[in-house]
Amino acid sequence: MAQKLLIRDLTLRDGQQSSFATRMNQSQVDRTLPHYKDTNFYAMEVWGGAVPDSVMRYLNENPWDRLKKISDVVKGSPKLTALSRGRNLYGYAPYPDEIIDGFFKNAVSNGLNIMRIFDALNDVNNIKSSVKSIKKYGGMADCAVCYTIDPKYDDEIKIVEKRGFLGFKKKEEVVVKRENIFTDEYFLSKAKEMLSLGADMITIKDMSGLIPPSRVASLVSTFKKNLNVPIDFHTHCTPGYGLGSVLTAIMYGCDIVDTNIWNFAGGPGAPAIELIYIFCKKLGIEMDVNMEAVAKINAELLTIRKELEPFDAIKQIPNPFNPLTDVLPAEIDKEFDKAIGAVRNKDEEALLAACHKIEAYFNFPEPSELIKKAEIPGGMYTNMVAQLKQSNSMEILEDAMHLIPSVRLDSGLPPLVTPTSQIVGVQAVMSALNIKNGRPKYASPSNQYISLVKGEYGTTPVPVDPKFREQITGSAEEIPYDTSSYVRQDNPVLPEFDNVKLAQNESEELLLELFPSVATKYLRGQRETEYNAHRKEDSLDTDKKDVNEKVSKEKKVSGKKVTSPLPGTILEVRVKEGDAIKKHDVLFILEAMKMENNITSDYTGTVHNINVKVGDIVKVEAILAEIVTH
Repeated sequence: MAQKLLIRDLTLRDGQQSSFATRMNQSQVDRTLPHYKDTNFYAMEVWGGAVPDSVMRYLNENPWDRLKKISDVVKGSPKLTALSRGRNLYGYAPYPDEIIDGFFKNAVSNGLNIMRIFDALNDVNNIKSSVKSIKKYGGMADCAVCYTIDPKYDDEIKIVEKRGFLGFKKKEEVVVKRENIFTDEYFLSKAKEMLSLGADMITIKDMSGLIPPSRVASLVSTFKKNLNVPIDFHTHCTPGYGLGSVLTAIMYGCDIVDTNIWNFAGGPGAPAIELIYIFCKKLGIEMDVNMEAVAKINAELLTIRKELEPFDAIKQIPNPFNPLTDVLPAEIDKEFDKAIGAVRNKDEEALLAACHKIEAYFNFPEPSELIKKAEIPGGMYTNMVAQLKQSNSMEILEDAMHLIPSVRLDSGLPPLVTPTSQIVGVQAVMSALNIKNGRPKYASPSNQYISLVKGEYGTTPVPVDPKFREQITGSAEEIPYDTSSYVRQDNPVLPEFDNVKLAQNESEELLLELFPSVATKYLRGQRETEYNAHRKEDSLDTDKKDVNEKVSKEKKVSGKKVTSPLPGTILEVRVKEGDAIKKHDVLFILEAMKMENNITSDYTGTVHNINVKVGDIVKVEAILAEIVTH
């Protein structure tokens, strides 16, 4: 019986998120859907990840509507899949079971069939509630093991002083050996724990594209030998391993692989299904995908990609190709054969050389040597660059990169995947800035880094040094997150819009819980639109806004200034005008690069002017408030 391969298409979620900053709007998505029904894909990933945040933040659309509209068209074939981060869901804090359960109830009722669930620490305890809830409402639990690597350290070789012959001192080089943590046995043990929770399938999730074909061969073989559920393989092409690693996964018996459609494939995304189709034809593997329907989607994607040009991370469109109608040149056809032969001969170098020639011929992006050498996710790197540009400190990028291994090890060696990749990356940048300015390495760590070290995100792969924990958190004791202390987001009445509540139903309340600042702004806009449509008072409302702005401008600066140290969004205002405060009191929570930062007062006194509100975007040195000192 021929081997059968199932395909999970990532185009409408991971594909557009990796390459186009998650900017596909609903009308663009809608144009592709009639053809998806005919593809015979096993599944299509359409939701989760950055989608719920981005459609509100940038497109002013409702995330639940995105899922429901896709479901109404495809009607369960292909299955709809999404991505969530275990107990964190889509936020940067662990949520109690009631929030997780409500989220999955709404996700399934809006058409979700499969949830890919992972935890950024590979702490299986953090996915228990999600597995239970998705299965409770009739969905499938796809549990993902996050692939990561043991980092390389600058201090692997140390110069030490030893006493030699006759007691004379001499200096020698000593190699500092660290035991590998992330072995095949480590990943298998995590997968077995997930299976015991009721996982319907296991995904090897290589979010950074750092898994080379040789490691794929050993890991897939180990999983297939020891696990009795379907195995899915997910990777990216950025460092240059993607196509070769997916081919290896297929030839070593993987049941499902993740791909993108041609015009959204390669580079930061997953390999193109069209290339996988050619390999499967040569291998005699049954893929059972309707490539004519795929070609119709691809034609629409080319138009959409041109529309998304301002957000295109690569700006390198692959050459047109349809494997059903176009004939490969003999020399390129031979490279496909060479790649297959290289997998059989376990020749990784020859495999990668053949795959790179294939990708170059079709004008897919070249491998990123920088990302490959840095051994961090591409998104983590670009976020670090963006943060340094905002603070006019690009000259310390190399210093920040060098700090990543030590910052990661200090915090328990977490895998570099959202959110831990951003927590570690931002801390490395902040530490580099601290050192540059003569401050201690860990001066003013972000709230999320404190929570990670404290233990609130879960159990890290290696224990955090108690002394370091005390330095960062004030206590040497590991303190797990206590969900019983969780306080739900405020759902205020809006007097300016006829006293309606900000969130009108459970699904909107969940948006408020998961995305406080983004959802607050989005939902206020929805209530305002509804109010204006009902009352037909657009002009009156505009006049009110102008008056408020004039009043705000007339406020006089008469105290000590509290300014923003970073560009970002005001997530929380903890004081009101007239409040008495002490030095070091937290006045605001600022979200910068998705990290929360406490903005404290340098003075004791009374809050005189507050110049911002929740949801406001501020620049560096923006005046947030003034304090009248006593």
